[in-house]
Amino acid sequence: MKNSFDKMMSLDIYVSNLEKEEYTKIATDLEPSSKKSVNLLSWGIQDLFFEKELYSDLKIIKTLSKNLNWKNNISHIIKENYYESLVLTDRNKKIVWVSDGFTKMTGYKKEFALNKTPRFLQGEKTKETTRKRIQTKLLKGKPFKDIIVNYRKDNSTYKCELHIIPLHNNNSSKVTHFLALEKEVV
Repeated sequence: MKNSFDKMMSLDIYVSNLEKEEYTKIATDLEPSSKKSVNLLSWGIQDLFFEKELYSDLKIIKTLSKNLNWKNNISHIIKENYYESLVLTDRNKKIVWVSDGFTKMTGYKKEFALNKTPRFLQGEKTKETTRKRIQTKLLKGKPFKDIIVNYRKDNSTYKCELHIIPLHNNNSSKVTHFLALEKEVV
């Protein structure tokens, strides 16, 4: 059977084709493990979905980059950093675009988020010290990471890791926008 795909079969098919005495010999080895198992998708199928979203996000962000004349290497930023959601704000922190992942993460529709600041995601459990720390880092105009407690539309909380990248104009090197790559952390 080794290296012969046409003779390979899954365990359940194999076992169902055994004679009674053959089955009796291996039955004790077939008892389920007491360890919990995690079902995984095979053949990297989950990567196909991420790749499709990544391509879509990259296409939109690259178009914005061209139109807004950013000097940042957008392709590198998107491809080299794992994220679940992208949030693009202007210098005044008004949201100008969010990825589809934003809706999956927060429950808010994209249209609802536009022209608001990300503060609408914050609530009672969001620490003021965290808000101030993020504000201070934004003013420095350098990329940074931080974690903040946010609220979904259903009012449940989640810890959100932010990787915020200031986007600079090619002509003046001024920060014109901020791109937040976000993911939920435990």
